[in-house]
This record gives sequence, C-alpha cells and structure tokens, in this order.
Amino acid sequence: LLRASWSQGGGEEQCPGAAGPPGARAGGVRSEAADGRPGLGHEDFRPRIVPYYRDPNKPYKKVLRTRYIQTELGFHERLFVAVLTSKATLNTLAVAVNKTVAHHFPRLLYFTGLRSAKVPHGMVLVAHGDERPIWLMYETMHYIHQHFGSDYDWFYIMQDDTYAQAEQVKALVTHLSINQEVYLGRAEEFIGGDEQARYCHGGFGYLISRSLLLKLHPHLDSCRNEILSVRPDEWLGRCIIDFLGITCVSQLQGQHYRTYELAKNTEPEKEEEEEFQAALAVHPVSDMTLMYRLHKHFSRIQLDRTYQEIQDLQMQIRNLTSLTPAGEGGLTWPVGINAPFLPKSRFEVISWDYFTEQHLFSCPDGSPKCELSGASKADVSEIIESALEQLNSRYQPLLRFSKRQLLNGYRRFDPTRGMEYTLDLLLEAVTQKGHSHVLAKRVSLVRPLSKVEIIPMPYVTEATRVQLVLPLTVQDLDFVANFLDMFAMNALDTHDNALLTLLFIYHPYDAQRVNQVDVFAGVKAMVGELEKRYAEVKIPWISVKTEVPSQVKLMDIVSKKHPVDTLFFLASVWTEINMEFLNRCRMNTISNWQVFFPVHFQEFNPALMYRGEQAASSSTDFLRDGHFDRHSFAEACFYNSDYMTARTKLAADILDRDEVLESMEVFDVFLHYSSLHLFRAVEPGLVQKYALRSCNPRLSEELYHRCVLSNLEGLASRSHLAMALFEQEQANST
Repeated sequence: LLRASWSQGGGEEQCPGAAGPPGARAGGVRSEAADGRPGLGHEDFRPRIVPYYRDPNKPYKKVLRTRYIQTELGFHERLFVAVLTSKATLNTLAVAVNKTVAHHFPRLLYFTGLRSAKVPHGMVLVAHGDERPIWLMYETMHYIHQHFGSDYDWFYIMQDDTYAQAEQVKALVTHLSINQEVYLGRAEEFIGGDEQARYCHGGFGYLISRSLLLKLHPHLDSCRNEILSVRPDEWLGRCIIDFLGITCVSQLQGQHYRTYELAKNTEPEKEEEEEFQAALAVHPVSDMTLMYRLHKHFSRIQLDRTYQEIQDLQMQIRNLTSLTPAGEGGLTWPVGINAPFLPKSRFEVISWDYFTEQHLFSCPDGSPKCELSGASKADVSEIIESALEQLNSRYQPLLRFSKRQLLNGYRRFDPTRGMEYTLDLLLEAVTQKGHSHVLAKRVSLVRPLSKVEIIPMPYVTEATRVQLVLPLTVQDLDFVANFLDMFAMNALDTHDNALLTLLFIYHPYDAQRVNQVDVFAGVKAMVGELEKRYAEVKIPWISVKTEVPSQVKLMDIVSKKHPVDTLFFLASVWTEINMEFLNRCRMNTISNWQVFFPVHFQEFNPALMYRGEQAASSSTDFLRDGHFDRHSFAEACFYNSDYMTARTKLAADILDRDEVLESMEVFDVFLHYSSLHLFRAVEPGLVQKYALRSCNPRLSEELYHRCVLSNLEGLASRSHLAMALFEQEQANST
C-alpha cells in the first residue's frame, strides 16, 4: 500500500526558505544540479559496489573486523544533547533539567566553565576551566566535535534555564534529512547587523547537523580570534554565517521549531494559548519549581494526546473489523491489544493465581498461602483503584461507586498481551438522589505489555580463560574418573582456554593418616597421567582439612591463590564439561556487572525409569528423562574480583562469627552482599547423570534440607514413582 502526497507549483515558485542574503543560504537547503539530479551532497547515500582485489605480490593479512556491525556499516546514533550550565546553577537548574528530560535523551552532557566541589549524582559534567561565555561556547563545540562528531547525526544545544519537550525534539530530528547543513532554532536578528542574517537564540535551544559541525570545526579558531560578541549564541551564529554562509531558520523541510517566551510570574497550569501548548522549547525558566511545573503540564498534555490517539485508533479498528475475513467476531477486547493466548493442549494452559487484599494463594516458595506484600500488594491496590475509576467514569453522574470489599481476585501473565485480572468486587452504588445499594460486580482488566527495551550490557567475548574449581570429598571418588575423562575430551583435546584446579577435602581422621594411606592417591595418579598425555597442561591441587566443607570457606582459599581477574567456574564432580556450556559461562558472566548460576539438568534414577528395560538412546529423548534441579546451587560462574568485593562486605557484617559461613553458599554471598545482577537460568548444556548425593548433617538446616529435596525429586517423575508403587503393592498382595 502506497500513500503519497503530490504538490505542483508554478515554474517561478521558489522553495521555502530560499530567501536570504547574498552568499548565505537557509540552514540546510542544498542546491540541485542543473540536470535535476541530486548534488554532490547526496553522494554519501548512493550504494557503491567495491570490487574485491587482492594483490598476489603482497602477503595475506588477516582482516580485523569491528566489534559491532553498526560500526562497520557506518551507522550513527541519532541525537546528542549538550546543556550549557554554570557553577552557580549546576545544583539547581541543571539538576531540574536532569530530572525532567535527561532520561528521554539517549546521550546528554553538561558543560560548564568551573565546577562546584560536589557534582550532583547521575550527571556527566565537562568543565572547561573558564567561565567566559564565548570561551565556554568555543570549548564546547570543539569538545563535541572531538568526542562525538563521528558518532551522532544531530546535536541539540540548550541552556539549563530552558525547558525542552524531549519527545518532540526526538520526533523533529526523525523528519529531517541528515545530508543537509541544518542550523535550526528560534531565528533572531543581529543587533545593528544585516537585516537578512539570523542567529539561533541560545535560550530556546538549537539544532545542528553533523555535516554542519564537520564543516564548522576548522573555522572555530578563526572565529574565536576575529569575531567579537557578548552573547555566545550570537558569536556562534556569526561564525556560521561568515564562514559557511548558513543562516538560522525556524522552519525547514516542513518542520517548525516552535518556541514560547515565558513572562514573569507565569502560571503554566493557566496558560491556554495555542502557541504555549504547541511549544517545543520554553524560556526563560527562573527556578527549579517552575521547571517541574512545566514538565508536569506538558506531560499531561502529551498524555491526553496519547489517550485521544488511542481512542481514535480503536474507533478505526472497530470500523474496519467488519471488512476483515473474521468479521466482527474477530474483534478482541481490549480493542487494539493482542488476542489471548490459545493453548493447543492442556499442558499449555496458563493458570490463574488467586488473591485477596491480604493474601496471595500462589507463592514463589511453593507454599499454598502467603501474605500479600511489596510489589504484589502495590499491583493489587493499583488495579482495584483503576477498576473503580473506570466504573465511575462510565456511569457518572447517574451512579457513583465505592468499594466495600474485594471478594475474589484472579490474575495471570499472558506473554502475548500482558497481565490479565478478573476481580469480583462488592460495591456500594449511590444514585443522584442519594439512594445507595450494595451489589457485586465482576470486572476484567488488562495491563498490556509496553514498549520492549533492550537492556545495555557490557561487551564480553568467548576468549576469556575459565578456571574450573572442583571440590572433592571421599564420597566423590567413584565419579572423579568420568569427570576427568569428559574434561580431557571436551576441553583439553579441543584446546579450549580452560584450566582445572582440584580441591581435596580431607576429613581430620584421613588427614592424620595421609602419610600411610592417602584417600586421594588414585585421583592424584589420574592427574599425573593427564599431565603426561598433555605436556603443556598442569592441573594443580589444594588440600584442605575440615569436618564441615563450607562452600564459602573453600572458595576463600581458592580466591587467594588466583589473580583478581580470574573467571571461576565452580563445578561439581557430576558435571560433564562441554565447550557449549563453557562459552555460555563466559558470555553470561560480566565483571562488575553479573554473575551466573546455571540450573543443571539432573537425570532420573534409571532403575525407576526403565525398571530393567533398555534406556532409549535417541537424540529426540534428550532432556526427557530428568528435570532441572532448582534446589542445587553447586555450579557458579563469577569473577574473582566480584567475589572478593562481596566477601569483604560479608566479613564486615559477621565480624569474627565464622560459624555463620557454614550456613551460606556462594550464591547467598552474592545475593545479600553484592549489587551485581544474579543470572539464574536453566542450562541444557549442563547434564548430570543420576547419583545419590551425600548430605552433610553438619551443614545448616536449610542447606541440608535443600540437599535432601534434590535427592528426592531426582529419583523419578511422578508417573514413574506411581508405577513403581503400584507394582510394589501388586507384588505384596500376591
């Protein structure tokens, strides 16, 4: 479907903005070639095929690719914003700008001559060391060109006493061509200068294109030495006109830069002028309170426009539904929101969670009932208030509703549309004459999924070396051989960048007899064989004597023997190492940002699963006869520096009470004493054969209980356990 607007003018009709002084053209208007084809400025946007040619006389050199494809293709970010502030207003007006519009812009920096002793939190400040206005403007333009000139298409410069509607500024640049020298703002006349030349008033902000900035930069030094002016915006405008011949415009390519000048003692809430309502930038803003009031007023205007657009779109959808193949029966509620998910089998049915105003009957820990608190309580309160607001807006002034009680509440998360709610409300309805009546009503609400955002994450690679740490006790000796074989096959044979350190945990009784009988002698012999087979590999081991093998205490010993930038993978003896998981360990663990605790796949007991039959070996049965063991936190990927930071906070909290460490795991250390992201996810590449774990009763009650639960749930599925009980009862009855 193509929709185009055609306009036809007379042969003598001039283009908008073409008028100007001799040698000066309106900001952004380029001339076309005589034959009607685009001028030289459009050459950058013509696709060019560069043929590959390799000189046979020169040695081959590996091509270094860029980190991101965006860099290789030459893409630029859309908008960069610079805010000019001062030492006197940095902690007042600049803070107000930061709290109102900074989160709407992708990149925003504050420029000042002199900085105060304390920089407000969350603000990126650049101080030039001189408060002279012209010098500040010169240094700012030079800094923007040097650090961001090659990264952004548009540069918006404003003062801290300016309120700008961020969303409208971003919408403005999306409608302008990036291939023109644009100097857009509120055009003002020079005092005693050329009547046709204009500069952009700095108080209302102005927009500069990347192409104009690149051409202006070589002339900045000349402008600083040759142009005399009191106002920095006049100085910049004169520089652009004298050296580039471009004057400021308030309208370009059909887009208007609308501004509004505030009078003294203005009440934003009472301003009804159309010029004020449509303003993109407002100036001057005298104090922080006025900045916040302006932001509230324009946010309300934008919200009302959005609601009106939603209503208009819903009306259009209703009108067009009858023309669709499904007809009016295909209209879903709410109009414009995706239809509910339709399960194809009973296993795909999304269950509803029951709640009241005090309790939730589907708890995260698996208990049948828990107190409604935190975000869940705030969610329920908000949804009840929203339901009452919608009822009153629909039936007033005939009826006015107030809540007596929430009888029943149900909610579920539908991944195709959002959170759905069904409420049974006991309401009191009051008529216009004052008569009241109590009635029960069921209402349905949807909290739709909003705009999906990609969370920025630091860059990581798969080339990081992984240091495996394997704690071993006497009960683990039967499984060590399989672990070492898998490590040799999937890490050493493939030359993966992974090392192994063994941690031998001796019981005090075994430690006293180590010179006569070493319980780990067989493991040490296996390690020696591996080192003979792989001459470049060394597998060190550390011996520890303890009755209570606390994971935190063991990790303390290992941490001190490795550099701070070491990436640890804390493994268990049942882990089968493979390259796929090691790469995920590298990618999911980010220094000073995120730690990774994978949930391994635990296979069920084959004696209960197959009961003497041959186990299926088809690839289609992968990850079928088992479950993801959510009770186990034995595997973990983290950087040594992050562990040391969290461990220092833990030490300051517990002081000398080392017995507390026996009730903790490494997961608890990061959870309670670190601000890092804890990434806990199922890991299909980490498969463990069935084995009955030995649970140490000397550990804390919670750790022992988790170990027992892991053993019990790892026996078999419910259906196989039921079959085993059924066969046992049949055997006993006969």
